[in-house]
Amino acid sequence: MLHNTPPNLSDLPIYRKALEILDISRSISIYLQDDLAPLKEDGTEDSDIYFSGDIVQQSVSLAPEIANAELERHSERKHKHLDSLRQLTNLLYKNSYRLERSNSNGKEFLPILRKELKKFKKLQRSWMLSL
Repeated sequence: MLHNTPPNLSDLPIYRKALEILDISRSISIYLQDDLAPLKEDGTEDSDIYFSGDIVQQSVSLAPEIANAELERHSERKHKHLDSLRQLTNLLYKNSYRLERSNSNGKEFLPILRKELKKFKKLQRSWMLSL
């Protein structure tokens, strides 16, 4: 992933939770694809399919932001990574709610993602204090 990844990064609970959220997001997105990918009767696509891609893209970015914050020596740049991590988490929440309103059988899995995001936010608060 990163060339200068600290060896203890995989020991961090927040990092492990970020990887877990990525796995959950990918699984949800794959599951939702079957319901959201087909064209509607009028030939248009379901716009909710983009939110399923968004949750994966945002989840992919969590772990690198944690690693970058861990590696950063300058506090101003470190805070930029922390702000980015906070924004990604908030966007994940928002997009999970948008997906829950979609016309799919897989939407019942989205509360699981939000539950893990809540745990992530708790870990994030304590981790940020340790930096």
